[in-house]
Amino acid sequence: MVVVGAGISGISAALEAAKLGRRVVLVDAGQQLGGQSTGSMLGTFCGFYSNGPEPYRVVYGMVDDMFAHLKRADAFHLRRGRNSYIPLYQEQVLVRWIEQAVHAAGIEALLGATLLQVQRDGGRITSLGLATRFGQVELRGQGFVDASGDAALSYLAGFECREPVSPIMGTLMFTLEGYDEALALKLDRWAIQKRLAEAGAKYGLVRRDGFVFAFPGKGQATVNMTHVETPLDAAGYARSQAEGRAQADRVVAFLRGEYADVFSNARVRQYGFLGIRQTRWIVGGHSLQVDEVRQGLKPDDAVLRCSWPVELHDRAEDVHWEEFGDDHLHYVPFRSMVPRGADNVVAAGRCIDGDPAALSSVRVMGPCVAMGVAAAQALDLASAGSVTQIDIAALRQRLHDNLERRDPA
Repeated sequence: MVVVGAGISGISAALEAAKLGRRVVLVDAGQQLGGQSTGSMLGTFCGFYSNGPEPYRVVYGMVDDMFAHLKRADAFHLRRGRNSYIPLYQEQVLVRWIEQAVHAAGIEALLGATLLQVQRDGGRITSLGLATRFGQVELRGQGFVDASGDAALSYLAGFECREPVSPIMGTLMFTLEGYDEALALKLDRWAIQKRLAEAGAKYGLVRRDGFVFAFPGKGQATVNMTHVETPLDAAGYARSQAEGRAQADRVVAFLRGEYADVFSNARVRQYGFLGIRQTRWIVGGHSLQVDEVRQGLKPDDAVLRCSWPVELHDRAEDVHWEEFGDDHLHYVPFRSMVPRGADNVVAAGRCIDGDPAALSSVRVMGPCVAMGVAAAQALDLASAGSVTQIDIAALRQRLHDNLERRDPA
């Protein structure tokens, strides 16, 4: 099995496939494993728990080992927010767990490997052509997971893809140090939102909402207050990355100026890579629609559940949120993960098929982990056949934990 993209969905797919006894190659154009979960300074695990007064976990697979490792390293903090639990984590600890887990599973990882061409025979991808700093690489496989984020595998294979009509904004997050931690933990995030709206223009801020997540006891905070377009070309990406860092510097000036008692000595510890939410995605057998999300519809081919709100970053100044109630769950159908016309490809992560609002509720890390599990299990069931002809009941039985299990937090 070949997994293209080593973000959280690709890592999940690769580990699940290795657990099934498959030989796995994991490919990423970046220089470290984990994708945005480790490189973009996200610092928060979203979409792993249900809503309500007593949230339970809705995602399993590699999560047990991952959370246990972070807890042992004192790099995990369970925070209450959005009517759920949103764990905080430290990226440097997460990346080491990922590296160790991938190595222990016998997965072959190719980093700095850029996908150049895809060979296919009808609906089956047969091989990939990759460029690395050490020369060209050809990969042949039986099954393929498109966890590239930009649907790069499906696009280069010639399967139909979609792009947003208007840009979905990305965010360049960063970590702060040198601030007063005790005072920072007392800040009211809604008061900060109000101050951003009132004083943002004074500092040249593009986005007028966002959050500061202070990790207790670490003297470190993650800041999420920028909005940048994320174009699908290399030069545009470089410009957007630089613009994101410039916005981050202006956010620091805002925090120092408006909350001097807390942030007067604050400095950027590290800028993350530009975080991308949505650029290009597959055309699948079904396009998940936001009304299905709102209604909590559970189709016959549901492969995971989620309770995360609609979180649509479709304009520069703020975010459109639609919160859900205590008992709400919505689902991703397997049809939305298979490119139309494909036999041995399953998408996982933010490039599955759906409208932008629906995708905004299922592209966070929890559902992405569950998609990786589903992709690996489906390709294992298909073996040398087609993923469009597998026994969906058998797939759902394999995915029971991510559909039905309810362990407390």
